[in-house]
Amino acid sequence: MPEIGQKAPEFRLSTPDGHPLRLSEFTAKGTVVLVVLRGFPGYQCPYCQKQVHDFLGNGDKFAAAGAEVLLVYPGPPADLDQRAKEFLVKENPLPANVHLVIDPDYAFTNQYGLRWDAPHETAYPSTFLIDGRGTVFFRKVSHEHGDRTTAADVLGELERDKAAHSH
Repeated sequence: MPEIGQKAPEFRLSTPDGHPLRLSEFTAKGTVVLVVLRGFPGYQCPYCQKQVHDFLGNGDKFAAAGAEVLLVYPGPPADLDQRAKEFLVKENPLPANVHLVIDPDYAFTNQYGLRWDAPHETAYPSTFLIDGRGTVFFRKVSHEHGDRTTAADVLGELERDKAAHSH
């Protein structure tokens, strides 16, 4: 799992419509808020829905902070694209700076050491903040379904990071 101060490993994941996105495309634009959801553990997770709704509702604040939000939706490969679309059905269209990608078969989840290997589990819900150089400067990994970062938590971290680099 990438530590604070380490480079975030590059990855390439696709949107539910099959459009591939790379981490480096986003770090090239600025800060990345990487949010790893539980995706599809057999149902749509209400904690994930609440967290994503909060982040989408603050999409303009993330844009103002120069941040791109990348939501990772892991799960078994069967129909994962469809499940991801269902997950966001009430939230379409997404703000321009918020992107949902799917991680069928947990390639990304395993690469980042976030696989929650238990029945009806997928990944540990996690948030990483990655700067324009691709370095992790904040991380929170939850070993339970609740206890998620909120948009306010993350906006506060972005603010702090900006203040730290603006001398």
